[in-house]
Amino acid sequence: MIDYPGYAYSLIVGIGGIIGFVKAGSTPSLLAGLTFGGLAAYAAHRVSTNPKNVGLALIVSCLLLTVMGVRFARSGKFMPAGLVAVLR
Repeated sequence: MIDYPGYAYSLIVGIGGIIGFVKAGSTPSLLAGLTFGGLAAYAAHRVSTNPKNVGLALIVSCLLLTVMGVRFARSGKFMPAGLVAVLR
């Protein structure tokens, strides 16, 4: 069974990093987006192979929830932090 939501999540995170780089010139956004997007894609692959293998997916999701939740709480701006915090 393929983890379509996991792959979609990883794509959104990766694209978000690219958009952050293009719009604001933020290299940290690019690196974080591609790193976390890649980790989420790898986690989706692992879940697709074995549906009980959700550890990495949970770690990546919880890290992004925490980081982006704090950013949203500080800035009050829904985009991009609030969106990423509620996605998965």
